Amino acid sequence: MRYLTAGESHGKQLTTIVEGIPAQLNLLKEDVNESLIRRQGGYGRGRRMKIEKDLVSILSGVRHGYTLGSPITLAVTNDDYKNWQDIMGEDPIEEDQHIRRQVTKPRPGHADLNGALKYNHRDMRNVLERSSARETAVRVAAGSIAKQILKELDINIVGYVKEIHGIKASDIPMSVEEKIKKSNESPVRVIDDSKEEEMKRVIDQAKQDGDSIGGVVEVTVEGVPAGLGSYVQYDRKLDSKIAGAVVSINAFKGAEFGIGFEAARTRGSETHDEIGYDEQRGYYRKTNNLGGFEGGMTTGMPIVVKGVMKPIPTLYKPLESVDINSKEPFQASIERSDSCAVPAAAVVMEHVVAWEVASSIIEQFPSDYMDQLKQSVNEYRERIRTF
Repeated sequence: MRYLTAGESHGKQLTTIVEGIPAQLNLLKEDVNESLIRRQGGYGRGRRMKIEKDLVSILSGVRHGYTLGSPITLAVTNDDYKNWQDIMGEDPIEEDQHIRRQVTKPRPGHADLNGALKYNHRDMRNVLERSSARETAVRVAAGSIAKQILKELDINIVGYVKEIHGIKASDIPMSVEEKIKKSNESPVRVIDDSKEEEMKRVIDQAKQDGDSIGGVVEVTVEGVPAGLGSYVQYDRKLDSKIAGAVVSINAFKGAEFGIGFEAARTRGSETHDEIGYDEQRGYYRKTNNLGGFEGGMTTGMPIVVKGVMKPIPTLYKPLESVDINSKEPFQASIERSDSCAVPAAAVVMEHVVAWEVASSIIEQFPSDYMDQLKQSVNEYRERIRTF
């Protein structure tokens, strides 16, 4: 499985072409739209979410509700493009015209300056339009297809908020189904009700101050069989692929599995997950401190991965920068701002993790069509249960 995305933040549309999806997977645009709507929600989002109503058009690869096995094209139209056509249009401008809304003052924390240096852009709008987190809309769209594959294989996945600006949610034992329900009901996507109002207060305070705050999100995946991924090469380790996918999300600066960095402060006897066996479950782990991974492979325990998101760097009290033309100090320009996008980021992370898990399954098992894939996975599950 693979996909490419295309499109600019204020361009005509965002597009992704997805390849490697088995034939005969049930896929409706409503399934994709549900994910897109969840991404747009969450306490702390800015005005852009009211302007754009992200809905998908399926342009290829699906017929009468089922995938064909051929490339799937998904497009999300930018409703706001009508107000940006003369700024973002593809046609050349007249010699006596000036390009509107040029950006010459790079914003700290963004790709603006680095991208301008790399691609020799004097107008950094050429950088920020593509480097924008708006691109995650079609990454979520692609991930929604992966989630449909996992659903067919009885694998459940959920993303939720663990921390916002130092307000930490408690670990509450519950099933993935319960976590899905709880996080969907919460405006901050937290499953610990006791922290919800406190998180909303710090978001409100950041907005009032013209500032932004970050946090930690967590994704749990249940039902994954042991042995996905591989130890034989560094680039086949599934936890490595997931970590890379998490850090590739805009504003994410780190990932950890299970107890993660806490392992630096525990002994081996407290860290590693002891092994048990019974006839119904087969091999299992008595704890899940390592987040469902050993040796780059799944253990059969739930995958538990956290990602840390920095505060969004576009602020209503802008940071100091330097104009690349005059070289004079200046306050960075404001494009738009969410005071906190952590709840929305939980949805994005859920979908990029879903993609990596589904991709690993497709790589490991025969998967030209869904019945073939389901049979192969079920046979594998039975084999390792009685191993």
